[in-house]
Amino acid sequence: MKLTENFALHEFRCKDGTEVPEELMKNVEELARNLQVLRERIGKSIIVISGYRSPKYNRKIGGARKSQHMSAKAADIIVPGMKPDEVREIILELIKEGKMKKGGVGRYTTFTHYDIRGWNARWRGSGIKDSAT
Repeated sequence: MKLTENFALHEFRCKDGTEVPEELMKNVEELARNLQVLRERIGKSIIVISGYRSPKYNRKIGGARKSQHMSAKAADIIVPGMKPDEVREIILELIKEGKMKKGGVGRYTTFTHYDIRGWNARWRGSGIKDSAT
């Protein structure tokens, strides 16, 4: 199922094979629309390395107890040819411009996290918070 011009539902499926539950479809659709804005700004493909996570899978991998991934509101992404810091900065710009929804933006060594929680949360590395804006 296509969610936006460049994102399909299967990209957000849990890595354990669990489909996004029907009651969370509105969340994943909103997440995909926001990632589409990023895609259009950068003009490059975005690889979703982690989208929805079932609670069981989230526990298995040591995810945050209240992870936005379990609500289908988060994606960990890679943009080939761009560093996670570069992706993070563009997301922050788009949020500031009101083009992407306020949410969590985390920069890790190999990927960038974005979620649509509705309020700004910022962190780097292994979950260490930095200034919320």
